[in-house]
Amino acid sequence: MGRFATGVSVVTTFDGDRPQGITVNAFSSVSLEPALVMVALDRRRFITPMVRAAGRYAVNVLGADQQALSDCFAHAPVSPGREVFCGASWQPGPTGLPLIDGAIATLECTIVETFSAGDHDLFIGRVDSLQHGRQDTAPLLYYRRRYLRVQQGADSPVEGKPEG
Repeated sequence: MGRFATGVSVVTTFDGDRPQGITVNAFSSVSLEPALVMVALDRRRFITPMVRAAGRYAVNVLGADQQALSDCFAHAPVSPGREVFCGASWQPGPTGLPLIDGAIATLECTIVETFSAGDHDLFIGRVDSLQHGRQDTAPLLYYRRRYLRVQQGADSPVEGKPEG
């Protein structure tokens, strides 16, 4: 799976009144109608029972300039650490979940289904709120256990046969 490039996000929720977060790259769209997304969380991670208990989570899609936050929420030995939300500034989103300032996109989700798969739980969430952040920032990417930066990119339309 290291040969598959992914975006980097931080999944957040509350533990009581304290925001908590963890770096995740196992995040995917599941359905457009209704809008559903999936995050996969290792059952051994501290945040998994919090997400389960809250029944809700937020996904903060990180920009290329937010590598330090990714490292911290992945539990790198940095200061400030994860115990103080990595020093990240945040605001409660429209549904009240903690959203990291400067994320390129944020989604607030309510869990509609949970599946057990190996050592992970797959949380399918209904998207209750979606916000676009900075439009001028490239995403933070992860590939082969390293961050990947796209130096030059070009947009091109997807060619294919419309279905329906």
